[in-house]
Amino acid sequence: MAFRRFLRASVPQSRLEAVAEEVARRYGGSSASLECLDADNWLSVPCVVDDRWFVKIIADQHTLVHGLLTTGRNIGAFSSGTEGFFERFSTPVEMAEHELAATRRMRELGVSAPEPVEAFEHDGLGVLVLEYLPDFRALDELPPADVERFAPDLFENLSRMHDAGIAHGDLRAENVLVAPNRAGEQTLFFIDATRVRDGAIEDATAYDLACALASLAPHIGAAAAVAAALEHYSLEELLAARRFLDFVNMRPDHDFDNARVKGEIEKVAT
Repeated sequence: MAFRRFLRASVPQSRLEAVAEEVARRYGGSSASLECLDADNWLSVPCVVDDRWFVKIIADQHTLVHGLLTTGRNIGAFSSGTEGFFERFSTPVEMAEHELAATRRMRELGVSAPEPVEAFEHDGLGVLVLEYLPDFRALDELPPADVERFAPDLFENLSRMHDAGIAHGDLRAENVLVAPNRAGEQTLFFIDATRVRDGAIEDATAYDLACALASLAPHIGAAAAVAAALEHYSLEELLAARRFLDFVNMRPDHDFDNARVKGEIEKVAT
């Protein structure tokens, strides 16, 4: 329990309020109202300022926790037969700047993501400011029929990223949001991309695919998840993802029937 409390780094309320005041000052807010979201997040304090901006506040301890998690993920990658490809950050503001750049890149590719505003440092904290999506639900909060309807869209967006040589690196159902776009249509929005080593796109693609299958299978079944993936990825790419499933299955943020997902991939292969 003490270790879990350590992982969930806290930031004093006074420092959070100071960040909210700085955000309001920078973007012309009339107040500095602050709402800290009740999220199971080990890498930032997610907040909403003035009901207009989604703000992730990152402290030194969040950077340390990210480094620990990165080491664990790289060990898992080694266990899957490949060189580790996750990279760590040196400072809180570097974490914020990376996510800002990743969000911009996704949007350039036509992948829906909250509109990026700015990343900056305030009193030693990294601050990431994004568009706030007030009417969103995480993908795993939808009824199974809706999850199945969005599954091909998830793989289409992933393939667009992978074809451009970028990976998400931390794909979970909580990091895929469903919210209205500018036209009012319900759309997938991708958040929380992490850093992956340059030149490791093939392994990172396979890992992203394994995470996507692990995220979808509990809600729509392994067969439907594999069928949706095959609309945008080749059988060879799914076989490459298969070798990461054991590693993904060990992660506490994924809970799926590993043997069943492997079996569905093998069934297609034969």
